[in-house]
Amino acid sequence: MGMVGTVGLVLHPQRDSKKAIDTILRWAADKGATVLGLPEEVGRIDCTAVPVDAGALVERADLVVGLGGDGTMLRTMRLLAGRPTPILGVNLGKLGFLAEIGVDELPETLSAIDRHEYTIEPRMAIRSELNGTKVTAFNDIALVRTPGDGLAGVAVTPAGSPFVRYSSDAVIVATTTGSTAYSFSAGGPIVSPRVEAVLVVAAAAHSAFNRALVLPADEEVTLTVLPSSGRLAVEVDGRVMGHLFPGDSVTVTAWPGAAKVVRLGTTFYERARRKLRVDGSLQPD
Repeated sequence: MGMVGTVGLVLHPQRDSKKAIDTILRWAADKGATVLGLPEEVGRIDCTAVPVDAGALVERADLVVGLGGDGTMLRTMRLLAGRPTPILGVNLGKLGFLAEIGVDELPETLSAIDRHEYTIEPRMAIRSELNGTKVTAFNDIALVRTPGDGLAGVAVTPAGSPFVRYSSDAVIVATTTGSTAYSFSAGGPIVSPRVEAVLVVAAAAHSAFNRALVLPADEEVTLTVLPSSGRLAVEVDGRVMGHLFPGDSVTVTAWPGAAKVVRLGTTFYERARRKLRVDGSLQPD
């Protein structure tokens, strides 16, 4: 047996992952490895993966494979947050920015990982607390206007120093991993995930100042809902986790190296160029 004795699976809730699972099971059988899955996920598929709870999967797996798209990868990263276990993303969807490979590349990729022929890309997370509940995001935490309730009025205070007040559709606090997600669609910069920084971006700002902020990872940032603001939804990696009202605030802190993502040679710039369809600038005459 090589480096990988136990493989954990995290599946997309709807996409057909049977081909990928069968490929992993065949590879594991040849190597004498064990495949684990969450009961509610592998239970809906006819396969021989061993159903275990999330705690056991996290404790036992030498490698965790996320089968799906970016949402599945984000969920896998949150599940493994703070652990050194490498995470491999397999794209079953369209964009799959966080995924490293497609299904057809699985056998050789698993063997390369088993031989330890890969690199690890640490991914920073951000954390906050909402109504006494701690939340972790690998893309972003966003304060988003509620339709019909007015704009998002938010004061941004980095490192205890009041800086700017935005009036916008949303205020997004993103990791550099999330710089190609909601932050990107709001006009934020593309930043390599190797950079440990926090981005603050206003979406559709109605303010005179509409520039993004880039903050160092060792500075926390507090967002305070202004008296003029409507009720705001708090989205954590795209999931609504609560609401804020005028006078409420949240403080976001960085968690460097919270997840370990498998890379096999492609660079962030190659992936970004391909996935975001960057065609480059026109040459001058």
